[in-house]
Amino acid sequence: MRRFVFIFSILFFVVSCKTNPFTGKKTLNFVSNSQLFPTSFQQYNQVLGESKVVKGTKDAEMIKRVGQRIAAAADKWLTANGYPGYLKDYRWEYNLINDDQVNAWAMPGGKIAFYTGILPITQNETGVAVVMGHEVAHALADHGAQRMSAGTLQQIGAVGVAVATSGKDAEAQNTWMQAYGIGTTVGGMLPFSRSHESEADAIGIQIMAIAGYNPYEAAELWKRMKARGGQAPPEFLSTHPSNDTRIQNLTNLAPKAVEEAKKFGVTKFQK
Repeated sequence: MRRFVFIFSILFFVVSCKTNPFTGKKTLNFVSNSQLFPTSFQQYNQVLGESKVVKGTKDAEMIKRVGQRIAAAADKWLTANGYPGYLKDYRWEYNLINDDQVNAWAMPGGKIAFYTGILPITQNETGVAVVMGHEVAHALADHGAQRMSAGTLQQIGAVGVAVATSGKDAEAQNTWMQAYGIGTTVGGMLPFSRSHESEADAIGIQIMAIAGYNPYEAAELWKRMKARGGQAPPEFLSTHPSNDTRIQNLTNLAPKAVEEAKKFGVTKFQK
């Protein structure tokens, strides 16, 4: 029992919180930028070195242009809302990779990649801005660090369960460990991931509007994504909200994004 208490004492010791400036909420994050960003930058460069990076084309230049506009909009919002210098350690970079995957991703510190496979879905610069806003938002909200923090706590909890059940026979202990793994994944890690995706949508639609892109196009992009078809797991077993959930959320968020953009003098949007 003492060992079990010791494990959870460590858990409470390592947990710290950081405020998300866009939501005002406390977030689980005990990984500092100085720890995380250098590793992120190294991994990003490794991916680029192993990929077919598209250079000098209209699409590649569009990806960079949209990224720069949205990062600048985020900086404007942060400065106006009392967070000047929030992005000082970020090293923004936007690359297009020649790959059929319908995907884009962000790494901590502002390293973002688009695959050419997603361009038929985005269709135009505003569609790219929808995806870019979402990915920039992941970087802004420290979602990578939060996932690492949550994963560490899940591992510490597993050690705690193993210690607490050490007196049981091997089969019983294995049952407890399996139950812990399933419970914390379905009841903890997956909802945690879905909340990040929804949060990135909410932040992303706001900063794309401040950057001058029409926020009403966000739901339209996800309608196109839904029209692609393909099977997806039930939402409660997925890392992402369903297409329908995202379409509804983005439809509801668009008017608020328009009002937020007005605060920065943006009343017309690029089509």
